[in-house]
Amino acid sequence: MADAGVIDEYLADLDRRLRGPEHVKADLLAEARDSLDDAVTAYRGGGLPAEDAQRRAVAEFGPVNRIARDYQSLLALAQGVRTLWTLILVVPLARVLWEVNRSFWIGSWPAPSGGGAPPEWYLLIARANDSTTWVVVGAGLCALLTGRLLARKGWSAVSLARLAGQVAVGAVGVCLLGNLSIIIATVLVDAALMLMSPPVGLASLVSLVILARLLVVARRCVASAAG
Repeated sequence: MADAGVIDEYLADLDRRLRGPEHVKADLLAEARDSLDDAVTAYRGGGLPAEDAQRRAVAEFGPVNRIARDYQSLLALAQGVRTLWTLILVVPLARVLWEVNRSFWIGSWPAPSGGGAPPEWYLLIARANDSTTWVVVGAGLCALLTGRLLARKGWSAVSLARLAGQVAVGAVGVCLLGNLSIIIATVLVDAALMLMSPPVGLASLVSLVILARLLVVARRCVASAAG
């Protein structure tokens, strides 16, 4: 391989400008290096000195700001797809683990300490919260399917990435809102229910932390698509 001083500087500058999944970025940078090395080899074969060959190869490859913009759109799309799949897999798993934990330590939810059935508004919030997991899964799958269809219609990678990030933010926001709502509602109906099982309380806290982390990842996805 030709001496790569100029190429190294170019790729280091390109690397600094990119944000996204590391393995995808590494693949893009490796492909760029291969293209540049091939061009340098061709120019050296034509009689150019090493440094001149590198500079011509870099100039031919394109300005780093333009290449970075193109690569960033691909990175943002990869991050968007990965974020959606993370939501589809992690959110239901966290829900199932919480339900198993609750069944083991508590069993069926007891009636409020005052006796009688919980108020209707509480049951409405509980049912809505139960459905948020499937809202996330459905939104994620629909976004992935819609993204494939829009890609065939010529949508740009950055537009598809922005769509994935916005769907992810909305879906996680709904799920997080549902969790917070049922916690607040439970405290209002009978705060003692929140203290009856420390393991279940800890599981609830872990679920909130997971959702908060997923929301950060989803927002980062939107920011990556914005460039």
